[in-house]
Amino acid sequence: MRQMNKQRCAWVPENDTLYRDYHDHEWGRPVYNDQKLFEMLILEGAQAGLSWITILRRRENYREAFDQFNPNVIVNYDEEKIQSLRENEGIIRNERKIRSVVSNAQAFLEVQKEFGSFANYIWSFVGGKPVINHWKSISEVPAETTESQAMSKDLKRRGFKFVGPTICYAYMQATGMVNDHTVDCYLYHG
Repeated sequence: MRQMNKQRCAWVPENDTLYRDYHDHEWGRPVYNDQKLFEMLILEGAQAGLSWITILRRRENYREAFDQFNPNVIVNYDEEKIQSLRENEGIIRNERKIRSVVSNAQAFLEVQKEFGSFANYIWSFVGGKPVINHWKSISEVPAETTESQAMSKDLKRRGFKFVGPTICYAYMQATGMVNDHTVDCYLYHG
């Protein structure tokens, strides 16, 4: 269903259906499913130094290449699999980013064991419920917050890679831990 004539956050190009659908149906909506949380953590890390649309356009390739982001499978990737991923033109072929997916899967499974679920752990950084912000324009939206800094520090301590505070804040936005739809956006719920 097309959402024409609706005011969206200013970062959403009206002529890009993929970006518009992502904004309308995913961004800012709370995610509690561990596998989806893992997927978004990996995709946000893959974005480092790139634009989000670059990753969004490759998301299906990532899902296929990384076994639907199943950490129980990824944790067993060997050198042959890593080298095949480095040759996969459908994903970003940065070796450090590819290897980080495997180490992040290991750390993710450890967090699940310790907290019962990754969702229990990651949502604790916002007290278990979404933070609803009231930004008038995208220029007010921060690149990082004290919560994303704390998340980054703890994730790194646990062995996660590509989880700096800016990546963590983008992750928090993408998974609905924070709702940064601007007040003029039709999806703003103040």
